[in-house]
Amino acid sequence: MTSPAVGAPRPRVGRVERTTKETSVLVEVDLDGTGKVEVSTGVGFFDHMLAQLGKHGLFDLTVKTDGDLHIDSHHTIEDTALALGAAFREALGDKSGIRRFGNASCPLDESLAEVTVDLSGRPYLVHAEPEGMAPMIGPDYDTTLTRHILESFVAQAAICLHVRVPYGRNAHHIVEAQFKALARALRAASERDPRATGVPSTKGVL
Repeated sequence: MTSPAVGAPRPRVGRVERTTKETSVLVEVDLDGTGKVEVSTGVGFFDHMLAQLGKHGLFDLTVKTDGDLHIDSHHTIEDTALALGAAFREALGDKSGIRRFGNASCPLDESLAEVTVDLSGRPYLVHAEPEGMAPMIGPDYDTTLTRHILESFVAQAAICLHVRVPYGRNAHHIVEAQFKALARALRAASERDPRATGVPSTKGVL
């Protein structure tokens, strides 16, 4: 591999492997990519959501998970989200020169998702979506897992994340709008700010 030129920004990539008795996960992310995605978790709808994250965040994203799907999809989804958060945190490095804050609103037909993120180094999640959602999307995605995905991602990425869906009817649309808005907000927050120098905090560290 060719070393970066002297003075060039370091590549912002993260790679995490996580293996337990329940799952084996590999996640690779490049924050300065073009939205190239290669995802395989065995859970079709979750793969679709991860593809939204890479495409709309312009992150190059590879996810390969083998899990105990003969039980259900919970362990596979949870451990993938944990590894994704850890890879994202690794890719951010010391966060020098980034914008830090980002927000995005994304509609999907009748649904609207609003996401605000602070790459603060402190994990915190606020999540609200319409009550009475259908319990399942497809054969293996429990809609209560959306919050758990975000909780797991936030815990490992060490970020503050607020996600709100003020209205929506179709469960597929409600969840997909969240992932698209999350991608856009993360993209905005992690972008390098040409006017900024150092870490964007009065503490000097995030």
